[in-house]
Amino acid sequence: MRIVFAGTPEVAVPSLQALLDSPSHEVVGVITRPDTVAGRGRKVVRSPIGVLADEHGLEVITPRRLSEPEVAETLRRWAPDAGAVVAYGGLVPEDLLDLPTHGWINLHFSVLPAWRGAAPVQAAIAAGDEVTGASTFRLEKGLDTGPVYGVLTEMIRPTDTAGDLLTRLAEAGSGLLVNTLDGIEAGRLIPEPQPNVGVSHAPKVEVEDARIRWDLPAHIIDRVVRAYTPAPGAWTVLEEARIKVGPVRPVAADDASLPESARGDALAPGVVAVTKKAVFVGTGSTPVRLGTVQPPGKKAMPAADWARGARLEDGTVLG
Repeated sequence: MRIVFAGTPEVAVPSLQALLDSPSHEVVGVITRPDTVAGRGRKVVRSPIGVLADEHGLEVITPRRLSEPEVAETLRRWAPDAGAVVAYGGLVPEDLLDLPTHGWINLHFSVLPAWRGAAPVQAAIAAGDEVTGASTFRLEKGLDTGPVYGVLTEMIRPTDTAGDLLTRLAEAGSGLLVNTLDGIEAGRLIPEPQPNVGVSHAPKVEVEDARIRWDLPAHIIDRVVRAYTPAPGAWTVLEEARIKVGPVRPVAADDASLPESARGDALAPGVVAVTKKAVFVGTGSTPVRLGTVQPPGKKAMPAADWARGARLEDGTVLG
């Protein structure tokens, strides 16, 4: 089939590569988000999908909105049999939905109808789900409401960050996407409507969502930090400076690694206890041991190194 691919970040790369490697499909064009300006040198940065497409000599368009007239004109010229969408970062307008012969097939990183929306992996980890997955479905007017072609499942490991889980789902999902397009081409796949039960939503993550509330139980804080690692990064405040916090480890109240000042319920939420090798923070239940810390303008570092450099003392309060 003639495929137009719409995607932007690194998690979309395995899917585009799988389509490029497929003997059954031809990628006739790519849509990705516009180049950005980043870094101290204000360099123009191409999206990961744009980079891969350029390497393969594909025609690429980078509209600010898919509603721009040039998009429809280009799609008609490309004459795709199907559109493949993976983490593009924008909605396909209603007037473009039926332009490809078989419509637009979206690879979404959840088992629909769970976690419809922009941040399904982050939502699944934050909610404490044990299993998630990926779904291929046909786009329609509603947000992630279209009929489903295929599903795969993936266990969420106890130490998974959103980055870890997305990497695995991106690789596995690329095969699901190709298999779905194969099945559509062969006429053997009929999409099934999503059930009306089990619907949940995962809106775009805002920076404030990733702020750590130390009054919550340790296991909830653990989930929140992992859910927002690496982006936007879980964070807290020390003396009005925002610091990012990498994955933490909940610690039993009588753990031998804890200093006496942090045993039992002695450590109040947000209060720090420092040893030569570790930094502990009180929560609404038992303490957590910090993993990495990234102060403003610096690289992430082990929490103990940060504490020494910052001359952190017992009793300091975060948050």
